Amino acid sequence: MAVHERWYTASRVGFAYIGTVVGAGFASGQEIMHFFTRFGAEGVWSILVVASLFSWLGIRMMVMGSRLRAKSYEEFNRYLFGDRFGRWMNVFVGIVLFGVTTAMMSGTGALFEEQLGLSFHLGVIATSLIAFFIIMRGMDGILSVNAFVVPLMFLFTVLVGVQGFRSGGLDGFMQMVSIADQGHWGMSALTYVAFNLAMSQAVLVPMGNEIQDEKTLRIGGILGGVGLGLMLLSSNFALALESPEIFGMEIPMALVIESLGQGMKWFFLAVMWGEIFTTLIGNVYGLAANLEQRVPFRTQSLMALIFILGYLCSLVGFHVFVGKVYPLFGYCGMVVVLLLVLRRYPQ
Repeated sequence: MAVHERWYTASRVGFAYIGTVVGAGFASGQEIMHFFTRFGAEGVWSILVVASLFSWLGIRMMVMGSRLRAKSYEEFNRYLFGDRFGRWMNVFVGIVLFGVTTAMMSGTGALFEEQLGLSFHLGVIATSLIAFFIIMRGMDGILSVNAFVVPLMFLFTVLVGVQGFRSGGLDGFMQMVSIADQGHWGMSALTYVAFNLAMSQAVLVPMGNEIQDEKTLRIGGILGGVGLGLMLLSSNFALALESPEIFGMEIPMALVIESLGQGMKWFFLAVMWGEIFTTLIGNVYGLAANLEQRVPFRTQSLMALIFILGYLCSLVGFHVFVGKVYPLFGYCGMVVVLLLVLRRYPQ
């Protein structure tokens, strides 16, 4: 593989990695506030650990997917957990992926209704149709969308960070003290990585199989981890300077956006929709790829069924269920991380 071709493909891998990890919680600032900002200046150490782990473990996950020739996360979990426990883990991953899919669909509906004054149903259906046609293109479609959306996300976080620097500077940030009444920044970093990696296997594992070139996957993993780290650092910096006002807010990032004018508000909404969308297509792709090996339906039929069921569940507040499953999935993610570290690469 030529050098320029390898770097082009690796950058698409890195963008897909970032797009799979970040979601509405990231864009709103809620995740960043909970996992990092509340630890004050120590949150920076947490983010540095997160970026390193994302790079290292993301590479391991993709290379394992490549060597296993895994078409979905099923083969990956069976390799990590063994046949018996791997089967149960696959069922659980499928349930949570569907729950998060439903939450993302519900999120797009809320975005259309609350921020744009349009119909909730229009938001869910329009987003689902666009996602369906993107996923029809397979992994190439997912890579292409992330290659477009993720740079916009990155630009947004840079603008937010620059605004924070202009308003408070480094001195204000370094004087931040931890307000965390429980937990340690190290455990917070590990929990964040564990949950997101367990979710990302739906895309990272089949992507490893699709790309195959391990050097490309390693570069892509590093780009993804470093990119996520920079986005977290920039957003955390801006949010920390608005402390303690941000704590308790549903959308902490809104406080930062207020000072940037109306144009930035629209950019923020576009980025939030993009982050929801990239998570949505990754989840549905992973779910459909897994189900295709179990049931005698075509991929298109499976995807249509997932979107229809997701739409129906989004109407009855299925995302509330996800809120209860998230913590349990985080603990399962810890086991995934542990086995990722301990298991040797398949030969």
